[in-house]
Amino acid sequence: MEVDQQARALSGIRVLDLTQVMAGAYCSALLADMGADVVKIERPGAGDDTRRMGGVTDPEAAPGFIALNRNKRGLAVDLKTPAGVELVRRLAADADVLVENYRPGALQRLGLGFDDLASINPRLVYCSISGFGTTGPYSDRGGFDLVAQGMSGLMSMTGEPDGAPVKAGVPVCDLNAGIFGAVGVLNALMYRERFGRGQHVDVSLLEAGIATTVWETANWFAAGDVATPLGSAHRMSAPYQAFPTADGWLTIGAANQRTWEKLCSAIGRTDLTEDPRFVDNPTRLRNREALAKEIATTLATDTRAGWSQKLHAAGVPCGPINSIDEVYRDEHVLSREMAVRVDHPGLGPVTHIGQPYKLSHSPSRITRTAPLLGEHSTEVLAESGWSDEEIEHLLDAGVITVPHRAPEGSAAT
Repeated sequence: MEVDQQARALSGIRVLDLTQVMAGAYCSALLADMGADVVKIERPGAGDDTRRMGGVTDPEAAPGFIALNRNKRGLAVDLKTPAGVELVRRLAADADVLVENYRPGALQRLGLGFDDLASINPRLVYCSISGFGTTGPYSDRGGFDLVAQGMSGLMSMTGEPDGAPVKAGVPVCDLNAGIFGAVGVLNALMYRERFGRGQHVDVSLLEAGIATTVWETANWFAAGDVATPLGSAHRMSAPYQAFPTADGWLTIGAANQRTWEKLCSAIGRTDLTEDPRFVDNPTRLRNREALAKEIATTLATDTRAGWSQKLHAAGVPCGPINSIDEVYRDEHVLSREMAVRVDHPGLGPVTHIGQPYKLSHSPSRITRTAPLLGEHSTEVLAESGWSDEEIEHLLDAGVITVPHRAPEGSAAT
């Protein structure tokens, strides 16, 4: 099937990215991957906080910033100046989307809130991502992924039984807020296509966490059951968890009776199918711990590679628990182009996570790495109608900056 190497779904859509760190930046990165022209707006000198995370000494080489800001152009603007605020208002007048994750009320105080910008551009889709949303009694609180994981219930059901609260190994509330933000923007763009008006998309880290508690909330609504930690086990099926083998851990998903019987046959334990504790899924759930011990004892007699081969041959879903280096050595992961190399202006080739969805005609692509601080300041403004004289004045006043240039009398940025 022919792939259009030029057109992407959001080609021609201009996005202003006023975000910091992860959730908002991830949202706009997803839009950039779909072809949107995303302009990352950072403060001169310091830039996005992600440029200084992880103990890096070179803010242009920060891995987190590079990962979250691929496919974007960079504009450094001082929003503490009236000229900087007016610059963003002028850009917003012709933009399609604005994504921000300031604390609610901060941009309104600058005259850059949704109502302010919708009055000059009624077609603007304005996406706000915050800890608790723009309404409700917690709306003025600062929000972080850890706090959202705790308040959404996720940490109450993660980890081993009777253990201390454990957060997910990745910032799931941040990332899901970014994904839901992108979905909301796409929804609003489709609405605008049909009805001609933009709208406000309001996303919170707390709700992004709550939205993922599908099984657990369903059980609470239906029967009042309060979910507790189960380690790697499943709430609805058994056996469906990680088991130790002779040389590592293996996940096994025997989520229905037929697969359960195949599993028992493959590991040489057909006796388990006749054990009254394990005859069907309800009994296996009630006796999950005893079942896990029986299976673990058997799996300890071979390696995870050996068991994987036997289980795959029997049609039993399974897989190793990979470390991150093992993930990117997996031939299937590499064949699906989940590691993509792109040239960076200062670092040479850098590797990005590839696209998790594949489109047959207009696939999302990573064509450029993250921008240097202010790398495209003059380019973006020239395209948007600023004259050479106006741009030079903004540079001299320090309202905008470009790499290696600072206003007269100040230190280089």
